[in-house]
Parts: sequence; C-alpha cells; structure tokens
Amino acid sequence: MTAIAPETAKSHSGFLLEPHWAEITAITPEADGISTYWIRFTDPAEQEAFRFEPGQFNMLYLPGFGESAISISSNPQDHEKIGHTIRFVGNVTRAVSRLKVGDIVGLRGPFGTYWPMKEIEGKDIFIACGGIGLPPLRPALYHIIQNREKYGKVTLLYGARTSGDLMFPNEYAEWRKAGIDVEITVDRGDANWNGRVGVVPMWFYQFRIDSRKTAVLTCGPEIMIRFVIFEAMARRVPSESIYVSLERNMKCGQGSCGHCQMGPYFICKDGPVFRFDELQSFFNVEEF
Repeated sequence: MTAIAPETAKSHSGFLLEPHWAEITAITPEADGISTYWIRFTDPAEQEAFRFEPGQFNMLYLPGFGESAISISSNPQDHEKIGHTIRFVGNVTRAVSRLKVGDIVGLRGPFGTYWPMKEIEGKDIFIACGGIGLPPLRPALYHIIQNREKYGKVTLLYGARTSGDLMFPNEYAEWRKAGIDVEITVDRGDANWNGRVGVVPMWFYQFRIDSRKTAVLTCGPEIMIRFVIFEAMARRVPSESIYVSLERNMKCGQGSCGHCQMGPYFICKDGPVFRFDELQSFFNVEEF
C-alpha cells in the first residue's frame, strides 16, 4: 500500500490516547446541516506541535456525548488553526451543532492513512468527489497549490445535489487561479444555475486522461466512488493509481464497533485512504 500505514502516520503520540482541549474560534456554515468548525488547542505548545497529512482524521470528543471520527479539512501548512467540516447526522455531531464560538471540545489525533502526495508527484491528478467528499480532499488541494510545480495537469470534478449543497464555493476562483481545472456539477439545477447538471461519473468520460501518468483521487458516496473507479479503469488507469477515501464509513475510530469493516480491513484503523488494488476484490468493480 502506497499510503503510509496508520502506525507510521501517527507521529504525535501525545495526542492519541487522551483528548486534548481545544477552543472553537470560528464556525463557518457550508450547507444545510453542515458547518466547518475552526479550533485551536488551549495550550499554545500543543497547537504548535500538531501536524497532519492530507486525508487524515481526528477524534472529536464532547463530554457526555462521546467521540466522532472527523476528517481534517484545513490547510496542513496553517499551524494557527484546525478545520473540521461536520455534517450533523449522529448524537455527537448533533451536539456539536449546538456549540458556539468559545466552547471547548476534546481532540485526539491525527489518525489514519493519507493521500500519497509524495508518491504521485510528477503525475497528472484527477480528483473526483461528491458532496461531503470534498472536505477530506481540500487539504490535498492546498498541498498541490503550495507545490504546484511538482504536479502535472490537475483536474477537480466535484458534484453536489444542488448548488446550495456545494462545499467551499468561495474558494473555486482561487483554486483556478492556482492552475487547477475546477469543474462543478449538480444533480438538480435551478433557474440560477448555469453550470453542468448530472452526477460526477456521468461527466468523467468527457475528460481526456493519459492513463500512463494519471493518479485518480476520489471520495464521496460509495455509489459515486464505484462508478468513478469504473470510469477510470475503463480508460485504462491502473488500479494501483486509483486512491479512495472511505471516511464516511467510520464511527468509533479504533476498529472495535465493526461499523467500517470491509473484508479484512477496518476503515478507521487501516484507512481511510486506500490504494484501490487493495480493495478491488471487495468493491465489485470489473477489471478491464
């Protein structure tokens, strides 16, 4: 597996076993039922020490409610604050939705494998994601922008159900300015939408891909991931050049609940980022 295994990815052991307290410094509403929470450790030394790789996650802890595994959605080079884009769907995250700026939460991490940014240097990058699947890829986009000369053509194909569900629309112009081809689609357009309409895999075939030098990164609903992989392999992209994040499936973060098991893997312990050739026999996507 090209992405680093969790044991070697966990470089800051002081953050792993017990929560460290952090203050919510800002809350950015993103879409209905989704907001980004910006936090800082209350101990400045802990904030300075914290580092993460694109694609990793933290365990967010609320006393009386428990923990939830949340991908980090902020810039890995911004050491002043940490961002988590959270959809309010369970007991813990619904409790988070009631928090205000200045409230305190517990944080453990970072955990998990991550996008193989070093290994894919020199390649064209095709990022295909949907809905809440963009936040785990935003740190990879920041990394690419900050190291643009190390990558070839970079395409982001991102879709959501409606234009109101799109994540981070205010950043698209900045990403385009940095040399990223940003293509946006929605499942259902309205009178104010002039862009693409249709699901992400439906538009995938319109893009030219040099399969010999392209890496595909994908995250989002599992059905979307399956069809993105199908389209990529139909264009002869090798399965070892396709990377998927299955972070949506995580729950306990330690492999004890079994919620995220896929074959022999626990997504929270062995992922969330996988090279597709490791998962191929469990995904029911045909080899071309």
